[in-house]
Amino acid sequence: MAKKRKRQSRNSSRSIVWVAAIAIVLVLLIVFGGNLFGSNTGSTVAASQLIDPQQYQEQFGSGTDHLLLDVRTPEEFASGHIEGAVNINVETLASRLDEVPTDVPVVIYCRSGNRSATASQILVGAGYEGVYDLGGIQTWVAQGLPVK
Repeated sequence: MAKKRKRQSRNSSRSIVWVAAIAIVLVLLIVFGGNLFGSNTGSTVAASQLIDPQQYQEQFGSGTDHLLLDVRTPEEFASGHIEGAVNINVETLASRLDEVPTDVPVVIYCRSGNRSATASQILVGAGYEGVYDLGGIQTWVAQGLPVK
């Protein structure tokens, strides 16, 4: 009986060691983005940039060429949007990338900032550069900025 307990204890200890080792590997993969072995080819991963309404107006308000993309539903867009915005619902964005130019910055907004973050990821994942996440139109309105 004592030998059986020792064996069970040893097997249990081995299981804990394996689980800990797997957990450590997963944490390292998350922290280093899967680049544990120096396989980076020197390229950097593009990312969208957060931009607030004031920064948007300073950077793009003077007629700088860009696409202002509202990723809310058509009904939300019709209820009020930032002047000059084009509406492509985030749910259809991946299938409508041909409508989004690649040669100008793209500034994305939604209602609260969740869908704009998703849309930014879609564009960056598709190879777009110069992607800006303006967040939600709620912030725009709260700052007293106009909607059409």
